[in-house]
Amino acid sequence: MRRPALTAAAAAVAATAALAGCSSPSGGGTPKLSVSGAYVPQPPLADMAAGYFTVRNTGGGDDALTSVSTAFASQASLMVTTAAGAMQGTKDLAIPAGGTLRLAVGGDHLMLMGLRGGRPKIGEQVSFELHFAHSAPITVRVPVEPATYRPKD
Repeated sequence: MRRPALTAAAAAVAATAALAGCSSPSGGGTPKLSVSGAYVPQPPLADMAAGYFTVRNTGGGDDALTSVSTAFASQASLMVTTAAGAMQGTKDLAIPAGGTLRLAVGGDHLMLMGLRGGRPKIGEQVSFELHFAHSAPITVRVPVEPATYRPKD
């Protein structure tokens, strides 16, 4: 008699563990994202630029930046910088619970190709819509800064 009860209890524990794995993002919480420090350095060429910004996740669940859309360029690609210093496209960039994703000069960044309207002027504003694995999209207005600009943290 004990064997069927033990089997049923084991099945219930296994089902609970499996369902827990299917719940919300890591940590069982919800991501809470904010974007700051966004800018585009004025590019030297009229067809390609880079974008930089910081995404903070003050929530209890992991998230990931999956894409960026913009009318400013025909293509926006997420790029990582490898240990060898080479650039490589990626499908997403992780934003851990309680953590920060920083896109910065010399590191991970947004590559903008096929600029619409040519080389942007310093002070011009462009718009990015950031898309995430778990959170709603966030739209940010992004200034074009001098090529030598570096934000203060």
